[in-house]
Amino acid sequence: MSPAWEVLLPAHIDSAGPESISDFARCTGMDEYDSVDDALADIGRYDAVIVRVTDLDAGVIDRADRLKVVAKHGAGLDNVDVGAASRRGIVVCNTPGANARSVAEHALALLFGVRRHLRTADRHVRSGGWDRSAFAGRELTGDTLGLFGFGAIARETADLAQGMGQAVCTYDPYLADADVPARVDRVTDLPALFQRADAVSIHAPLTPETRGVVSTDELTALGPDGVLVNTARGPIVDEAALLAALDAGRIGGAGLDTFAEEPPGEHHPFAARDDVLLTPHVGGVTAEALERMSRRAAANVRTVYEGALPDSTVNRAALEEGER
Repeated sequence: MSPAWEVLLPAHIDSAGPESISDFARCTGMDEYDSVDDALADIGRYDAVIVRVTDLDAGVIDRADRLKVVAKHGAGLDNVDVGAASRRGIVVCNTPGANARSVAEHALALLFGVRRHLRTADRHVRSGGWDRSAFAGRELTGDTLGLFGFGAIARETADLAQGMGQAVCTYDPYLADADVPARVDRVTDLPALFQRADAVSIHAPLTPETRGVVSTDELTALGPDGVLVNTARGPIVDEAALLAALDAGRIGGAGLDTFAEEPPGEHHPFAARDDVLLTPHVGGVTAEALERMSRRAAANVRTVYEGALPDSTVNRAALEEGER
């Protein structure tokens, strides 16, 4: 008996999720095609797509005649045209919180790395050096960490930071006061967050309002010893303004896991800087997080197969309106 549904998978996904839906789904990875474009050209044969970073724009979605659900392997949906999916009655859901701990740990790892000059110290030792006085760093204890956005990842980051003796403040205009823990101070606007913090970690989604919002004024407010950490989405930061701030010594350094264009390439101005620590968008890439996201994305596919909407459906209102 042939499977009831055809499901398109990312090229790389933990096997736990696909195995959990094998009773009703035949899963095909994008890596089984000659290219991602070839996989998307074949989108019309699929009932469900589990997607990581591949763009599912309106053109792709409009060709997806059988598609019933787009299940994001992760939280951010800036690579999915949710409006186009809604117009076609396609459920769009994600896995919020599944990689929160992993991203939070990575954000603080980047902050540690910048504060303790790990990039240059590592290179120094590998080249035979042993100048201990050249790499005096700063402790994080006693600093104030500012969190731009206060969703699941930021909450994990706050818990970890407070465990190390840091004070935490946050700016999130969409958060109710009752949802801010007593030990986290809320500030009223973004410049105030950068003014108050010794380091700022970005945990906001990429929207028209947040695109390029971290720019000259914010970075200047952070101060010459301040550190910017971005594990969210690259375009939230005005990269030209960040480079100018670093060149002028208006901030102390940056730890970046995401970029305006990915990959940034070896000739990107950040690549040559010792005051910037770079990683390839791996904040949520741990064995534990990958398994959780795979299982939860697959569970969302099962929920739609069984005729219900996943709890994390982001276009629920549009779908319900369309049914009226």
